[in-house]
Amino acid sequence: MPPTSTTVRTIKTYAVNPARLNPQAPRQLHLSSWDVAMLSFGYIQKGLLFTYPPDLSVDQIIERLRSSLEEALYHFYPASGRLRVVTCEEGGATCHVEVGCEGEGVELVHAMADGIGIADVLAADGQDLPEFLKELFPIDHLAVNFDGCTNPLLVAQVTELADGIFIGLAFNHAIIDGTSFWHFFNAWAEIVRCKQAGKEVVLSQPPMHDRWFIGGYGEPPIRLPYSSPSEFIVRVSPPPLKERMFHFSRESLITLKAKANGECEKGSTISTLQALSALMWRCITRARNLPLEQNTTCLLAIQNRTRLQPPLSPNYFGNSINVVSTTTTVQELLDNNLGWAAWLAHQSVSNHTDSAIRDLVHDYMKNPHFINLHTFDIHSVVMSSSPRFDMYGCNFGWGKALAARSSSSNKFDGNITAYPGWEGDGSVDLEVSLLAEYMSELEKDEEFLAVVSPPIKLEVLLGMSSM
Repeated sequence: MPPTSTTVRTIKTYAVNPARLNPQAPRQLHLSSWDVAMLSFGYIQKGLLFTYPPDLSVDQIIERLRSSLEEALYHFYPASGRLRVVTCEEGGATCHVEVGCEGEGVELVHAMADGIGIADVLAADGQDLPEFLKELFPIDHLAVNFDGCTNPLLVAQVTELADGIFIGLAFNHAIIDGTSFWHFFNAWAEIVRCKQAGKEVVLSQPPMHDRWFIGGYGEPPIRLPYSSPSEFIVRVSPPPLKERMFHFSRESLITLKAKANGECEKGSTISTLQALSALMWRCITRARNLPLEQNTTCLLAIQNRTRLQPPLSPNYFGNSINVVSTTTTVQELLDNNLGWAAWLAHQSVSNHTDSAIRDLVHDYMKNPHFINLHTFDIHSVVMSSSPRFDMYGCNFGWGKALAARSSSSNKFDGNITAYPGWEGDGSVDLEVSLLAEYMSELEKDEEFLAVVSPPIKLEVLLGMSSM
């Protein structure tokens, strides 16, 4: 068992600046409505676990990551800026928040996790995710404090383990969503590979930085009816949670999807993720043993890039997400079958069209508000992240990652974070956060147990990642 006390110590912190001035970088970047809505939300904190490259020293790994991060910041210039709160009117009646793009830089932390190995990070089947995971991510207090001008928007941490390394990123959610987070992570890895091979750095997917604004409301910036961040930044500390990873194989999900579509009798319209969301909604609601007349909601994070007409570039670097929801009573959810619940989720996704997105933005411009953990009802289940994100394609040149993991930021009872399964081919991993008594009941739920799959064994991960 790994130590329970603090085990991660900082070896050195590097200040990393863009490799050179990007002539396309403006001095200020205005935030879109989707960005502004995330100002009160915690940093995105995700990372990847690797075995040690056999032919590289730790110093060589750090230097390659550092120099390649300099190049990445040239292309992704907002990442090295700072948030600034600007008073818009005399007397401080309103303000706006912008990104200053003067290239202040980011931090790269080199850390050591004493006595912790790959197996400890992965956690054995049936074990909670370890508490020390949050220490593998940089400056966890970034998810708690915000002063509007001094915190870096991005911090990276490379942690030495007993038999591997962990690369964790903390990225301000007001700047990017999950799609852009993994776009940056993959681009950084691509630059490392280019430099290792002695090739010119030409990104296969260069970012698009122009923010999307809806017409009819004048020019940006978006003005907020506040004079300082303290009036609109809310931080919430959730109660102690149990967090566990659950694996769903391709075969299991094919069966689940077929079951949902067969039961709803609407044709093959329900997606795998909609069927899986409905399963988790039903099983967690049952585990909570809520009153039958209680309302319960399933919320799905959904991106807008492909739904807008014309669509945004897939390389749009920023936030382009909303949350869609469907609500019913506990009795209706549990008395009906999986297909009935999956159809509700399907309808909420199908209704998120170009016109629906524009209506949401129009409403937001009339009444700006901010997402925080109070936004989510205590009886809800929230599906975040996506198994479509290219996490395991993030190749730094030393083999496939063994696992993707997250920190404690933005976690609450009922939060589910979706990852692609390590073996790919349509498999999915879910990171589930619940109160202890609910997690215990979920792991005994027959409907849930009929679908969840055994995790990939460590020896298989180690064998395949080196190929």
